[in-house]
Amino acid sequence: MDEKKPTPLLTVDIIIEIQDGIVLIERKNPPHGWALPGGFVDYGESLEKAAAREAKEETSLDAQLVEQFHTYSDPKRDPRHHTVSAVFIAKARGVPVGADDARTAKIFTEANLPEAIVFDHPQILRDYFHYKRTGQRPKPEG
Repeated sequence: MDEKKPTPLLTVDIIIEIQDGIVLIERKNPPHGWALPGGFVDYGESLEKAAAREAKEETSLDAQLVEQFHTYSDPKRDPRHHTVSAVFIAKARGVPVGADDARTAKIFTEANLPEAIVFDHPQILRDYFHYKRTGQRPKPEG
């Protein structure tokens, strides 16, 4: 008997650079707290289209993807499911406005990040700010 094993869910997260900071959203749904804009990739949708869609849905910004930053796959990164996230860096102009799954959207700098950041987003942000300072991307972990 061939049982189908579950596979991880595919997601995207977007680090939106705007003015002199980045955009985080305050989540409406559990787990509550602050997070990078992002969400699940729809069947038949590319990672890039999903990232642009999620950025627009949650921040009301037209974010222009600049690069794919890194992929995060720790099975414990999301307490709800085993997810794998492709993280993109994007640029945008304007004022972020929380919509869809986001209660609010605000601009933060490394110096004023909120305390209650959910998922593995504190690690992603540490990696991102290190990359911006040094040009060094996160190394694959095994």
